[in-house]
Amino acid sequence: MSSSTLYDDFLAAVKFDADGLVPVIAQDAHTGKVLMLAYMNRESLLITLTERKACYWSRSRKELWRKGATSGNTQDVQEVLLDCDGDAIVLKITQKGGACHTGYESCFYRRLAPDGSLQICDRIVFDAVTTYGKVKT
Repeated sequence: MSSSTLYDDFLAAVKFDADGLVPVIAQDAHTGKVLMLAYMNRESLLITLTERKACYWSRSRKELWRKGATSGNTQDVQEVLLDCDGDAIVLKITQKGGACHTGYESCFYRRLAPDGSLQICDRIVFDAVTTYGKVKT
């Protein structure tokens, strides 16, 4: 059975937006910590389902983005969840290294403080400058 046949029912249940994308939350499978939000098109979702390694669609570069291809910070997919409306996905993953391109473990590394300021609430797990040559924004 081909991968596309194996996942046809799941893919049919996903409601991609007008740009052919669906938002995807990557969540640590062991701790439940939310690590990042990205987008997938049908092709990147099928690659993710087949290979069990996260592959996203880069909206800025307009190309497939195999998480960790540059940094080595890959995401092994343990479980895939589709929400009740079919328009959002959660990947429960095992993260190697950090999820955020800035070097933090999670892209959600800033918290709104009671005084209205942003406070760092996460840890840096890799040097983004060494990994990418500069911190990407």
